[in-house]
Amino acid sequence: MDCRPACAACCIAPSISSPIPGMEGGKPAGVRCVQLDETDRCRLFGDPRRPTVCGSLAPSPQMCGTHREAAMRWLADLETLTAPA
Repeated sequence: MDCRPACAACCIAPSISSPIPGMEGGKPAGVRCVQLDETDRCRLFGDPRRPTVCGSLAPSPQMCGTHREAAMRWLADLETLTAPA
């Protein structure tokens, strides 16, 4: 499955604890990654500085749903379910 154009849910909804260029402390859930360009594409795609967790979020029908809002909701739910106690 390919990413949905202009979705970027996986670059906004989840928290990322590892450093990202421009966000050295990572990013909180629900915050847009600074590495998204004006068309919601990752500037670090294929770059070794891209966090490993980002590469592990491969698009899938379950995660992406039928629209961006479904993906945001699914990822937000996953964030809640996997948050430390």
